[in-house]
Amino acid sequence: MDTRAAMEPSPHVLDPATRLASVDIVIPVLNEERALPGCVRTLTGFLDGFPLPWRITIVDNGSTDATWPVATELAGEFDRVHARRLDIRGRGAALRAAWQDSPADIVAYMDVDLSTDLDALFPLVASVASGHSEIAIGTRLAHGSRTRRSLRRELVSRGYNALLRFGFGVRFSDAQCGFKAARTGVVRPLMDKIEDDSWFFDTELLLLAEHNGLRVHEVPVDWIEDTDSRVRVVRTAIDDLKGLARVAWSMSMGRAEVEVTRSEPTPTHPDAVLARPRAVTMAKFTSFAAIGVISGILYTLLYLPLREIWSPAMTNLAALILTGVINIEANRRWTFTRRTTAHFRAAVLFLANYALTTMAVLSVPPGAGRLGEVGAVVATYCLLTLIRFTALDRWVFSRTRK
Repeated sequence: MDTRAAMEPSPHVLDPATRLASVDIVIPVLNEERALPGCVRTLTGFLDGFPLPWRITIVDNGSTDATWPVATELAGEFDRVHARRLDIRGRGAALRAAWQDSPADIVAYMDVDLSTDLDALFPLVASVASGHSEIAIGTRLAHGSRTRRSLRRELVSRGYNALLRFGFGVRFSDAQCGFKAARTGVVRPLMDKIEDDSWFFDTELLLLAEHNGLRVHEVPVDWIEDTDSRVRVVRTAIDDLKGLARVAWSMSMGRAEVEVTRSEPTPTHPDAVLARPRAVTMAKFTSFAAIGVISGILYTLLYLPLREIWSPAMTNLAALILTGVINIEANRRWTFTRRTTAHFRAAVLFLANYALTTMAVLSVPPGAGRLGEVGAVVATYCLLTLIRFTALDRWVFSRTRK
């Protein structure tokens, strides 16, 4: 007997019946009789070597040309191509209808012009199929992305995404790239909250996903603009701004929470020694209180020297702005690790703080002196911080205890 062979472990062959995650790629179309055949034939040819089970769903939503006959002809030509027709227009409506009814584990979509290079499709889907992320998006604005598009679209895109980052504090870089994938079971509850049926659908989906603690993975893509596009840049930008205002108000009122199924982190090693879980509410209270105390001290240190050169109202404004930026970012990083509020809410709180602290400082009698003035405004600032914490405790921390 070969001793060496006996010592080697026997190979284990993977079960061929192991089920792979299936993918449904949706192509929303509106009056695309020219572009649709080339899109579907190119995509099916590319997917012949795709490692996951797939199908393509063409959604014609309100075309008035020959798009629907072309779609049905393609569905008859290819076994894994399906077609459906909607009487209403809007990319969001098309995606909502297709994703709600899809039998696949993963739903995705891409634009009919195939502006995004298909080499990014598997990296996009893989992060979702592996269970690492709930949503994956292509980005034209990340380092390593390569794009070719007009200056106008470049400026509008960068300006819009900058507004999302600074206004909502989002981490994703490109909300409107027509190249996304998501777990079907996760995205359906989100769609129940999404109100937009047009181009803002993508942004609303991503804002709700991050707001509810879901993980969004980005894939840098190569993207070439197709000038035969149905996008009306200016009108879309205006509609998007309206949508942002609506979502910001919904978040500030606490109406953007969604019950989504997401597994909690568990140790990988079976013999891992775990740290004792800390009380979430107490940890948040300690973090908020510490940041509040530091902010109060910083506010005082800023107010005193600035008051030597400016009026009380201007000094208060400058001190609040400088202190507020640090306070908001510190609480967002260490206190509210789950993204529970938009920067819009912080802006509303700031305006309220400024109005009340300014009223307090202006109401101080002239004879009280500088010490009385500083004492009044700092006391008001600290009182407002305490009130804000109490309100957040009722709204945020109570949900954490559930």
